[in-house]
Amino acid sequence: MALGEGGGGGGGSRLRRQLESGGFVAGEYVKQLSQQSDGDRDLQEHRQRIQALSEETAQSLKRNVYQNYRQFIETAREISYLESEMYQLSHILTEQKGIMEAVTQALLLQADRDDPALAPSDPFLPLSGKEAAGGGEEGRQRTLTTLLEKVEGCRDLLPESPGKFLVYNGELLEYDADHMAQIQRVHAFLMNDCLLVATALPNRRGAYRYDALYPLDGLAVVNVKDNPPMKDMFKLLMFPESRIFQAENAKIKKEWLEVLEETKRNRALSEKRRLEQEAMPRPAPTPPESTNPFEEEDEEEEEEPSAEEEAVDLSLEWIQELPEDLDVCIAQRDFEGAVDLLDKLNEYLADKPVSQPVKELRAKVDERVRQLTDVLVFELSPDRSLRGGPRATRRAVSQLIRLGQSTKACELFLKNRAAAVHTAIRQLRIEGATLLYIHKLCHVFFTSLLETAREFETDFAGNNGCYSAFVVWARSSMRMFVDAFSKQVFDSKESLSTAAECVKVAKEHCKQLSEIGLDLTFIIHALLVKDIKGALQSYKDIIIEATKHRNSEEMWRRMNLMTPEALGKLREEMRSCGVGNFDQYTGDDCWVNLSYTVVAFTKQTMAFLEEALKLYFPELHMVLLESLVEIILVAVQHVDYSLRCEQDPEKKAFIRQNASFLYETVLPVVEKRFEEGVGKPAKQLQDLRNASRLMRVNPESTTSVV
Repeated sequence: MALGEGGGGGGGSRLRRQLESGGFVAGEYVKQLSQQSDGDRDLQEHRQRIQALSEETAQSLKRNVYQNYRQFIETAREISYLESEMYQLSHILTEQKGIMEAVTQALLLQADRDDPALAPSDPFLPLSGKEAAGGGEEGRQRTLTTLLEKVEGCRDLLPESPGKFLVYNGELLEYDADHMAQIQRVHAFLMNDCLLVATALPNRRGAYRYDALYPLDGLAVVNVKDNPPMKDMFKLLMFPESRIFQAENAKIKKEWLEVLEETKRNRALSEKRRLEQEAMPRPAPTPPESTNPFEEEDEEEEEEPSAEEEAVDLSLEWIQELPEDLDVCIAQRDFEGAVDLLDKLNEYLADKPVSQPVKELRAKVDERVRQLTDVLVFELSPDRSLRGGPRATRRAVSQLIRLGQSTKACELFLKNRAAAVHTAIRQLRIEGATLLYIHKLCHVFFTSLLETAREFETDFAGNNGCYSAFVVWARSSMRMFVDAFSKQVFDSKESLSTAAECVKVAKEHCKQLSEIGLDLTFIIHALLVKDIKGALQSYKDIIIEATKHRNSEEMWRRMNLMTPEALGKLREEMRSCGVGNFDQYTGDDCWVNLSYTVVAFTKQTMAFLEEALKLYFPELHMVLLESLVEIILVAVQHVDYSLRCEQDPEKKAFIRQNASFLYETVLPVVEKRFEEGVGKPAKQLQDLRNASRLMRVNPESTTSVV
């Protein structure tokens, strides 16, 4: 046969080629296959071969997709590395250019000292700056004063100081960094240590309002490649934000880029020169002669720490570049690298005295530490994406702990997880049966709680003080879970059996937390006790009302179930209720020697007891016991009243038989089942069983007191 010969690997390859051919038509192929097939078995075998080929093709497609995905990730990583290297190369070239220009400027200044007539003018200085170059400190101060008069709101932020002067200024257009839409026209003022951005006042020409002030130490300038119509742009990076500006033309853009880099470089060189001068040893002033013999010893003790202070070497290259390296690490989100640099500095300065240069270096580094902490705090904020589970927070948490911020890390981690759990519960769709929703709710909540606990134990293994915070968080999370649970189970007035099954599911999931040594069962009991009490009392009232209604229609007649099947079903129901001797109350021809009211009461009471025991915990003991006593009292009081009021001897004997069934069969079963479920006997139930009458009624009275 054609199909039988196509088995094996050769048949599979032929089948693959046939399906992959360009002229393949599915309808014709099925028609031809049906004609060549001898029966259903051949079609089933061919179907299995096609299914196997489909699965093989799917697996191959998955492997190719995974391989391409890995290659894409590796390519993106290589591109990132290449971009970083290109940035570093550009930075190095810019520094080299700056050094050469600085050397040239130094030579020109030397020539100026020899011959003032040969002094060149600085093309980047505005008019007031050029005057300041010739006029000394007075001209520079006049330039800064003019600036303060032109810009509103910057006088307090930009104090007048002798060393501050204006380098360059001009009009720029600001664009949105995400959508490249024009935002506003600004005027930028570049000073020797900062950049001031101001917006024009609408009705006052030449006047501006303060917008932002950026120190040059934390400012990075990036050239933006022209992409018509977007051209002549450059980007300023100031962690944690960035702004894009457009110059009037390419020449002005080039001037801005060059003057920004040169001013930053001059700022760094002057700062380095200042630190070197402060680190140089200074001759101590000669103290006046004193006749106090004890002053010599005090002077020797004071000279020792000053000598140690002079021994602190802050001219190392990595220390000089540390603030900028920290800025780069923070900008590139290399948090581990930034913390490693901080640890290296702390280790280097651990045994060094705290001199003035060290304090200044510490001040700069502390500013970066605050920036790094802000970034890590933002990483853990609930506003960020909550995908990835608790492990997604491990990187930021571990770095905060290394920075000595374990308390803040614990607080932010738990807030992040609380938001994640709340979002997961809120996204659950309320559909179908209540029990199905509760299964989903418990799975989502307790799985998240277990994962959070394990991640917390991993991240804060060495911080025992944080575990109390986790317990408090777990309690608040459990309260959020119980709110959602109660709203669906108890507020919607579900039946007691449904509520019991839902509580049972929640307890079983809660026991899973014992794997990590966390027992929250008592918390869920405390939070659910009010709702469960309400459900038990509500269902008790329903049973009492139904029993009273049946009592009002009681005729004290035997039950006739009409068919043997109905009698057998009743026997099974009574056996499931724990009544094992029910056969002695059955008669011939499907008759039962009990009243319908007593039988219905027995089934309803035992069903209530079984469902209530599923909900039971110690706080509910008295509520359950009192409810049972109230329900039983309604039935036995009715039987007692009927015995006293009935005059017919036959009916009176029948009532006594029902009373015997209640006292000798039903009440012992209730007492036994209650003791099995609770673990201890109930004295109130024993008193009910042992009493000949539950309530003594005035013999002349014909009314029932219930």
